[in-house]
Amino acid sequence: MKWFESNDIGIDLGTASVLVFVKGKGIVLREPSVVALDRSTGRMVAVGDEARHMIGRTPGNIVAIRPLRDGVISNYDVTEKMLCYFLKKIIGRRFFFKPRLVVCVPSGVTEVEKRSVKQASEGAGARHTMLIEEPIAAAIGAGIDIAAPYGTMVLDIGGGTTDVAVISLGAAVVSESIKCAGDKMDEAIVRYMRKKHNLLIGERTAEEMKINIGTAYPRKEEVYMDITGRNLISGLPRTVRVSGNEMIEALEEPIQLITDAVHSTLERTPPELAADVSENGICMTGGGSLLFGLDRYLSERVKIPCYVAEDAMSCVAIGTGKALENYDKDSLAYNALTEYRRGDYLNE
Repeated sequence: MKWFESNDIGIDLGTASVLVFVKGKGIVLREPSVVALDRSTGRMVAVGDEARHMIGRTPGNIVAIRPLRDGVISNYDVTEKMLCYFLKKIIGRRFFFKPRLVVCVPSGVTEVEKRSVKQASEGAGARHTMLIEEPIAAAIGAGIDIAAPYGTMVLDIGGGTTDVAVISLGAAVVSESIKCAGDKMDEAIVRYMRKKHNLLIGERTAEEMKINIGTAYPRKEEVYMDITGRNLISGLPRTVRVSGNEMIEALEEPIQLITDAVHSTLERTPPELAADVSENGICMTGGGSLLFGLDRYLSERVKIPCYVAEDAMSCVAIGTGKALENYDKDSLAYNALTEYRRGDYLNE
């Protein structure tokens, strides 16, 4: 009998969103990692999409928070409640039969952070929790043969962290994780609008700007977006028109940090694997990789072809699901999943 059963679940527990993969069914849930709480009672008012619409618009007694920051749990109790809500939403009445989970974590997390993910999952109702590195899951989800004896570089740009890894023979030979990704891009846009236009905008507006007109490389045809915020001088609402090419200046700092992480990883890569990466290119996954022109910008900076994986936002969840479905004691998935489990047992 295999270790995993039909109610086994893979979770991409991201800073910006949670994706859930159920064995045999595929991705069944995709919701923002946001929870709205009543300050006086601590009761959950809304979770996911409904809570996200409340950010910046709640009355004094309700607060909309994101319980994960920079790829790790920043509010343990709220994360546990959020996971419990999502698991019940998926399993329903069968929640009596506790599922077993595989949860993705950034490559640079500490043992304490791993333990907090495991405890939050099991506190939410999981019977057992195992962890898998996000770059490994992303590579599997992108259709890369990670078992092959040649090097492949994966760049996973999520909401809270950017993970870079060179993978060969089923493991990360060289990896780096930085806390600069989609959230830092949003913060950079907020700072730019404040400095350049004297306009205060919220994080949801900044995210919409990043998605609609965000640019890392000059566009052939200019795009514009009308942005409404609060004028910092008069204190009144004001609308300004922002161009896509302005976003190059706004996003310069976070994009440079991501480029430096790729460069640093390549510097530490063994020569033979570096040659493989130069030939195969860099596979980009995660929502941040969809920023217009980012693949071209990186290609010019590191002199290596870069390409965005198909369904980049779901690669990590899909990879977790494939590891679930192909799990057995002789498989690569088993080795990837048990790498953390052995570490957990040593600390218990």
